[in-house]
Amino acid sequence: MNETSDCRKLVLILGDQLSPDMSSLRHADQKRDRVLMVEVMEEATYVRHHKKKIAFLFSAMRHFVQELRIAGWSVDYVRLDASGNTGSFKGEVKRAVARLNPEGILLTEPGEWRVLAGMRSWQEDLGLPVEILSDQRFMCSPAEFRAWATGRKQLRMETFYQDMRRKTGLLMDGEKPVGGKWNFDKENRKPARSDLFMPSPKRVRPDKVTREVLDLVENRFADHFGSLEPFWFAVTKQDAEAAFEGFLEASLENFGTYQDAMLEGEKFLYHAVISAYLNAGLLDALTLCRKVETAYREGKAPLNAAEGFIRQILGWREYVRGIYWLKMPAYASENALEARRPLPDFYWTGKTRMKCVAEAVTQTIEEAYAHHIQRLMVTGNFALLAGVDPSEVHEWYLMVYADAYEWVELPNTIGMSQFADGGLLASKPYISSGNYINKMSDYCRSCSYEVSRKTGEGACPFNALYWHFLDRNEPHLRNNPRLGQPYATWRKMAPEKQDQYRSTAEAILNRLDQREEL
Repeated sequence: MNETSDCRKLVLILGDQLSPDMSSLRHADQKRDRVLMVEVMEEATYVRHHKKKIAFLFSAMRHFVQELRIAGWSVDYVRLDASGNTGSFKGEVKRAVARLNPEGILLTEPGEWRVLAGMRSWQEDLGLPVEILSDQRFMCSPAEFRAWATGRKQLRMETFYQDMRRKTGLLMDGEKPVGGKWNFDKENRKPARSDLFMPSPKRVRPDKVTREVLDLVENRFADHFGSLEPFWFAVTKQDAEAAFEGFLEASLENFGTYQDAMLEGEKFLYHAVISAYLNAGLLDALTLCRKVETAYREGKAPLNAAEGFIRQILGWREYVRGIYWLKMPAYASENALEARRPLPDFYWTGKTRMKCVAEAVTQTIEEAYAHHIQRLMVTGNFALLAGVDPSEVHEWYLMVYADAYEWVELPNTIGMSQFADGGLLASKPYISSGNYINKMSDYCRSCSYEVSRKTGEGACPFNALYWHFLDRNEPHLRNNPRLGQPYATWRKMAPEKQDQYRSTAEAILNRLDQREEL
C-alpha cells in the first residue's frame, strides 16, 4: 500500500471493473488522483460464492492492480487479510478518506442494485462529493433501455436485438440484416455426436500471484461451494484475449450448430467459455462481437454461428441488464406462480439418479461453469417443474457460477428460467418433459430412469412433472397463447391418464419434500 498523502480524488475500482477503459479511470487525473481497490469479506460472502469464483476475482484484481501501476497510476490495494480491513466497501473507503484526505470520490456505477443503493449514501455519510459515472462498457445504457421500453406493451428481446443491430451496424447490409434474416436460431439446435472433435478452452497455469490467492481461498473459504482445484482461469486481459482467440480459431465454426447440445462428460463442447472474463471486465463486449463478425465476413465461420454468438451478447446480455435496472428492486421478489418448495439438496451435491441433473450440477461443482442449456433446460427446468421458490433458485445461480453477477443472473433466473415475473421477459415458461433432454443430449442413455416411460416407477421425473406443472398452474397460464397446444392435449387426455400423471408427479414431489433420494 502506498504511503499516506493528500490526493485530489479517490477513484474506487470494483472487482468486476477490471478494464483500463472504465469511465472512472477515463475521468481521473493520473498524476493527482489515487485509485483504490479492495478485497472485502462482505462481497465474498453475501452469498457463499463458489471457491473458484472468489479465487478468479481476487487473482484478476491483483493482476489488474499491477497493470495499473505499470501504466503510471498510484494505487492503494487492500488485501482480504490486510491488517485493519473492515470487510466492506464503505468501511474501506472511509479508511482511505482518513488516510488520503481526498477532495472527492469518483467511481463507475456498480452492477448490483444493493451496492449502488449503499453508495448513494456515501456523500452524506463521508462529507465528500461522490461522483458516480455510467458504465460505458455496455452498448445500451439503463436510460436508453428505459426510453426504448417506454410505451411498449411487450418488452421482447428480439425487438430490442434488432434495434441494437441497427444501432451498432453489426451483421448489417445497409438497413437489412446480413443473410436476409435477423435470427438463425432454428439452425442452432442440432444435437452433438460423441465422435465429434471437441476443442478445450484455453487453460492458464496459475502463477505465483494466483497460487497465493488459491491458498487464501482454501484457508478462508473452505466451507464454500465447489472445488478450487484444478484452477485454470485466465486472470489477465492478455490471457483472456488469448482464450477468445482460441475460441475463434477452434470452436466458432461449430458453435452455432451445437450451442444447445449436451453430451455426457463433455463440459464445454464448442462454447467460448469467456463469460466470466467478459463480466469482470477483462474483455470488451463490442470488440468480441466485431471480431466474430470479421470471422464471418472473411469466410472463417458460418452466419448461423456468428449471428448466434452476437445475439447472446448484443441481444440477450444487453437486454437482461436493461430489464434489471428497469425493474429493480421489486423484481428480485417476483413469484408469479407462487412457488414455495425449498431447493432440493442435490443442487448442492449432484447426488441424484437423474443423469442430466447430476451431470450439470457435478460440472458446476467442479468448474463453476455450465452452458446456457444446462442452466435453462436442466437445472432451471427441473426447479420450475417442481415449484421451487424462485428466490432460492436465484441465490443458487448467483452463488455457483463464476460469471454470475446479479444484473445478468437475476433476470435470467426470475424471468427466463423460472417465469416468476409472469411473462414480462419470456413469452412462455421454458419447460419440457424428458423428450427435449433426450433429443439434445446423450444423458438419457445411461440414466437410471427411462425417458420413454411417462408414469409409474422408473419413469423419467421430467415427464410427469411437466404435465403436473401445467395442471396446477392452469389458473396462471391458461390464457398464454404459446401454451394452447399442450393445454389442448391435456384436456383431451383420458381422466385415468391424467390421474396417473398427477399421482406419479405427487410421489416425486413428496420424495423431494421428505428429502429422499430422487
